[in-house]
Amino acid sequence: MSPARAPKNPAAPRVVLATRLYAPEVSAGAFRLRALARSLIDRSATVRVLTTTPPPTAPRGTDEASPGLEISRFPALRDAGGNVRGYLQYLSFDIPLVFRLLGNRFDLAVAEAPPTTGIIVAAVSALRRRPYAYYAADIWTDGVAAIGAPRFVVSAIRWLEGVTMRHASTVLSISDEVTDRIARFGVRPDRIATVGNGIDTDVFAPDGPAADGGAPYFVYTGTMSEWQGPEVFIRALPLVREHFPEVELRFFGQGASEAQLRELAARTAPDAVTFGGVVPPERSAEWIRGAIGALVSIVPGLGYDFARPTKTYAAAACGTPVVFAGSDASSGGILVGEHGLGVHAAFTPEAVADAMLALLRAHGTDRAAAERRHRAAWVERNASLHAVGDSAAAAVLGALG
Repeated sequence: MSPARAPKNPAAPRVVLATRLYAPEVSAGAFRLRALARSLIDRSATVRVLTTTPPPTAPRGTDEASPGLEISRFPALRDAGGNVRGYLQYLSFDIPLVFRLLGNRFDLAVAEAPPTTGIIVAAVSALRRRPYAYYAADIWTDGVAAIGAPRFVVSAIRWLEGVTMRHASTVLSISDEVTDRIARFGVRPDRIATVGNGIDTDVFAPDGPAADGGAPYFVYTGTMSEWQGPEVFIRALPLVREHFPEVELRFFGQGASEAQLRELAARTAPDAVTFGGVVPPERSAEWIRGAIGALVSIVPGLGYDFARPTKTYAAAACGTPVVFAGSDASSGGILVGEHGLGVHAAFTPEAVADAMLALLRAHGTDRAAAERRHRAAWVERNASLHAVGDSAAAAVLGALG
């Protein structure tokens, strides 16, 4: 736990962030919460983060101490991949959280998903007669339904999610599509703040060192899960290598699908697919800059077609074109197509291979160089994490008047 170095202003609002993930862990949620904490402090609030002890894979040497910020860490169960993911893992964070919240004085609480964390923050906030905000980066009811969870589990998550969001003073949404789904839970429109999704453009930028993979490569960064379906890129690789035999795939990150992806890669394209594990954001940016293209996917029909994965913004911020595999109606694919961030392909190996081949053939041309500059400039204007953090901080502090 880093020492508190709060401003001396006794009138400064005291904000507690309850989140199972926080920097230096490498995840979109961790980065969002760090940006929110920084923006809250810029508005003269003091912030205490109640989170978990980071896994061994998290980058080391990160200085957490800063004026106005205190980070309280407590161990939680993690799965084989080092994630706080699964019912027991969530409970191992949520149960101690009750006592950690009761032991803290606060004027406002902010809860990050899952909804079990949200309902605990809601209950303790009600007991203390304090407002709370809920950060809805996605809809968990959709997620558990997408992976085929039993009906009673889906119903329970829907109830938890609905109660948490309806009683929150503010619900933070990352996109218009998520906002629409939040409204379906009966949340008052004036309590929903659509703050957008973003990426740290100080780290993910076009200028900087680029990795040399020794051969042309496409890169996949971040979570590898059932609803993302990154196996489509491995199945497409042999079709690409018929024309460009030296091309490789590089995966960085972790997730529930990693073991299956490794097995598929060993059968489909031995020695052409590399899994590099979790790497620091700076190193991830280097691999993205050096790639022919960045790979992003959403399995059609599982209820996640509304998602706009953060890895899309990370790639575009570096200037690297995105190959987005998903349905015609997928919000992420539409985002890529409308703003010139890359190529939107159908979720089939053949369509993905065609998109990858198009980027390979265009690589190194004057037009490709101009498009790289366009992508990076678009992200700086529209999806900077600094701007997202500022919007979120203003929204949650609005509950205090």
